Amino acid sequence: MPLEVIGAGFGRTGTLSMKMALDQLGLGPCHHMLEIFGKPEQVSLWLAAAEGEPVDWEEVFRGYRSAVDWPSCYFWKELIEFFPDAKVLLTKREAGQWFKSADATIFKGMKLANERAQGDAEDPFRKMVNTIVVDNTFCGDLSNRENVIEVFNRHNQEVIDKVPAERLLVFEASDGWKPLCDFLDVRVPDSDYPRSNSTEEFVERVKAARLPK
Repeated sequence: MPLEVIGAGFGRTGTLSMKMALDQLGLGPCHHMLEIFGKPEQVSLWLAAAEGEPVDWEEVFRGYRSAVDWPSCYFWKELIEFFPDAKVLLTKREAGQWFKSADATIFKGMKLANERAQGDAEDPFRKMVNTIVVDNTFCGDLSNRENVIEVFNRHNQEVIDKVPAERLLVFEASDGWKPLCDFLDVRVPDSDYPRSNSTEEFVERVKAARLPK
C-alpha cells in the first residue's frame, strides 16, 4: 500500500493533530514518531536510513497510508520521489513560536534522555533520533536559537520551492478542516479540527512512553 500523504513539516508544527486529522479522514493509519516507541523493528529501519543505508520504503511504511513528523519529514525528498502520486503537506507555524515549543519539548527531552544514558551512545532509539534530528537536521547544535530557526525556515522554503504547487498544501492548524479537505478531496467533518499535544501533553506522553534511559 503506497503512501497517499507525505508530511514534510518538522515536529511541533501540529503534526500530532495532523496525524489525528488524517486518521479521522480515512487516510490512516498515519505514521508519526509515536509509532516507533516500543517497536525495535521500526527503530532498526529508521536507524539504517539515518546512517545512509539502502531503504525499502515500502517495508518502512507497510500498513500506513500517510506519514507526518520526524523521522519521515527528514526524508521528504526521497519519499516524494518514491511515492510520486502522494500529496505533500507542509505543516508550519511562526518560527519563534515553533522554536520555543520545540526547545521546551523535543530538544529538552532529548537532552535529558542523553544525560540519563550516562555515555551509552549505542541505544538504537536514541541513536536514531540523535542522528536524524540533532546531527543530520540541525548540524549537531540544538542550543543555538539562530541556527535552529534558520534551518527551520530553510527547510520550509525548500519544500515550497521543490514540490509542485498542485501537489503541495502549506498548512497551519488554525486553518482548520476546509483547506485540508479540499486539498485531499474528502468531506469536511462535522467535528472541530483536532487540537492536541500541547507542551504539557507532550511531557506527559513522553513520560508514559518510557523512552530509553
